Amino acid sequence: MTVPVRTGRLDLVPLAVAHAEEMAGVLADPALYAFIGGAPPSQPELRARYERLTAGSPDPATVWGNWVVRLRAEDRSAGTVQATVTEDGRVAEVAWVIGTEWQGRGIAREAAEGLAGLLVERGVRTIVAHVHPDHAASAAVARAAGLTPTDRVEDGEIRWERRVAVG
Repeated sequence: MTVPVRTGRLDLVPLAVAHAEEMAGVLADPALYAFIGGAPPSQPELRARYERLTAGSPDPATVWGNWVVRLRAEDRSAGTVQATVTEDGRVAEVAWVIGTEWQGRGIAREAAEGLAGLLVERGVRTIVAHVHPDHAASAAVARAAGLTPTDRVEDGEIRWERRVAVG
């Protein structure tokens, strides 16, 4: 599942524990957590989190995919995308976080589109994201990745979905 993905400007690189050092800086702005909650992780916290993520889901029916978003032209990491795949590979919940320094450049959109393309190619039929109702930028990313808002609200966030036709 977690294979490299190349888009026009980006490389989605499978997450490794070694990414923790650079990513601690990318994720250091407290403003990133305004809609998702929490606080910037320290490098040791991020290293421990990445160790858990790269070990894979403890549930054999769930597959975790985690990628670092890298800008090829700058040779720098700018954020992450992730997918949790369930229901025999038919459903994927996705999320994205792009560091504030790189926001407003279409990076989240391009990364989410690349991730959605990989998921559909791998047989996923429903892609889900949860977006805070006041987070217009994240809603725009979800829309660009082909998701549409539903009337479901889960933990204060709107459930967005993309259903892929089989055939």
